[in-house]
Amino acid sequence: MGSLSIWHLLIVGVIVLVLFGGKGKLSDIMGDFAKGIKSFKKGLSDEDQPKPTEVKPVEQKTESKE
Repeated sequence: MGSLSIWHLLIVGVIVLVLFGGKGKLSDIMGDFAKGIKSFKKGLSDEDQPKPTEVKPVEQKTESKE
C-alpha cells in the first residue's frame, strides 16, 4: 500500500510539468489573478477613506469710507 506504481509517478510527473513547465501559461494566469486581487483590495481601501470635500472661499465684505 505504501509503494508508488509507475502510473502514480507518471501522473505526478505530468502535474509537475503542467504547474512548472511549459511557456508559463499557468504563471500568466496566476499573475492576472494576483493583479485582480490587488485591484480589488485597492478598491475596498478607497471606499474606506473619506473623500475630500471642496472648500469654497468666503467672500469678505469691505466697508467703503465715503
